[in-house]
Amino acid sequence: MRRRRQLAGGIAALALAGCAGNGEGLDAGGRPVGEGGGGGPLVATFESIQAQVFTPLCTGCHAGATAPQGLRLDAASSYDLLVGVASNEAPSVQRVQPGDPDRSYLVQKLEGSAAVGARMPLGGPYLDQATIDVIRQWITDGAARTASAGVATEALALAQASPANGDTLPTAPRQLLVAFTRDLDTTRLDATSVHLAQVADHDATATKVLDVSVHAVAANPRAFVVVPQTALGRGRYVLLVDALALADLDGRPLGADAGAGIASGVRIVFEVEGVQ
Repeated sequence: MRRRRQLAGGIAALALAGCAGNGEGLDAGGRPVGEGGGGGPLVATFESIQAQVFTPLCTGCHAGATAPQGLRLDAASSYDLLVGVASNEAPSVQRVQPGDPDRSYLVQKLEGSAAVGARMPLGGPYLDQATIDVIRQWITDGAARTASAGVATEALALAQASPANGDTLPTAPRQLLVAFTRDLDTTRLDATSVHLAQVADHDATATKVLDVSVHAVAANPRAFVVVPQTALGRGRYVLLVDALALADLDGRPLGADAGAGIASGVRIVFEVEGVQ
């Protein structure tokens, strides 16, 4: 296989709208002009796509609290926010649905078939089909997470949250995602062990507990989503997960190998500046 050049800058926006691609520095095939540091040919694995696409080309936009649609594509976050997670733009469609590239929003945005919004990268040039086909193949193969792309799994611990603790969001999220370092025993998850509350601006004292639904992510057994039953308004919020509400498939509870983590559970405070 010939060595590929780096893929199109602006692919960051493809996954769920956000960054506008202006085509600057790209050839007619949607690839940057000149050789990139992709580390070998692009192949149909998450590790390869992360190393050659998401990390070098997407994190300029899709990083931190202002990541479009809450989609962070850094190595520590991208898998948990893509695979088996509903698109914010089209909630009935998963960003990546393992085994089904045609029903994956990522592919729909790349190929211009999404029901919402424009084809990505916005304004072109668009990715050539050979490049899209590599991403399609990864999804067809099950969209697996490779070991080297994951996080350490010695203990069940928080790996990623969106929003993250301390985030200030420009618009209210439709759902909150929490991901861990090991596959979860989701039988312990329900609205009695996961709480979302609006809090006073000056401290973290709950002023209004909100109704939520809690759902395991079938395609990503390390994650679950929390869906507010009413839209969040401007203000400060805290998400709490009881320490004993979670365990991995071996029965080890949250923080079992980390001592102090057991008592505190998960506590994520974030602010919303605007509404959808």
